[in-house]
Amino acid sequence: MTIELDHVGIGEEPGAALPVVSAVAAPGRPGVIAVETEQAPVLASLVAGGRMQPETGRVLLDGHEDAAAIRKAFALVDTPGIAEPFPVMSVRRIVREELAFAEQRPSRQHVDTVLDELGLREYADTHVQRVPTDVRVRLLAELALLRDGVTGLVITSPERHGGAVEGWFAVVRDIARRGVTVVLVTSKAAAATVEHLLDTVEPLDTIQTTGTTQTEDPEDVARPDGDDARLQSDTDHLPTEATA
Repeated sequence: MTIELDHVGIGEEPGAALPVVSAVAAPGRPGVIAVETEQAPVLASLVAGGRMQPETGRVLLDGHEDAAAIRKAFALVDTPGIAEPFPVMSVRRIVREELAFAEQRPSRQHVDTVLDELGLREYADTHVQRVPTDVRVRLLAELALLRDGVTGLVITSPERHGGAVEGWFAVVRDIARRGVTVVLVTSKAAAATVEHLLDTVEPLDTIQTTGTTQTEDPEDVARPDGDDARLQSDTDHLPTEATA
């Protein structure tokens, strides 16, 4: 599944709400949208996720304009005002509320199972605003991938939570290596670093041929073999935009 933003924009220069941007994302290869100001990352994410029609340009899914299919396949991750958790919510509560919203039994055991599978049990009672950025990205991205039909992510401005770009991009890289199509919306400064780090993302066909799905990150979470990029648990219907 490939998504292409072809010279999309909102408003007119100078001072357009979303200056014209282009990006291509495919399984194993994140696409990067570099934008500034407070509003532009949100608008870029809404456009990339099929939630908003750009005034100029096109958004193509596998070569076709199909906003409904994009909305179904792509989850917005940590988009300000749209899909971000309240800062004082604990990691445990985020998981619990998403389970409840998805009409899953939000028992403590069920929540703990999800946290264990993510390797994040130690952060269970920590406010999400206090967890490292790479942990935040992993948590919210993995929960998004548990939603039925979601095979792509639009991750918004992880740099706003601090930390080294190398740290949180390692999470994005690892998710992409599992065959997930990832659109990363970030600042121009962070995007410059990401562009260099993109060389660390192996082509998906190389990964599938060699079977080198394990990365050098010591915090990587072991997952069963297979093509399903989601966690293997009974929480396969977690929503992605219910924690705002």
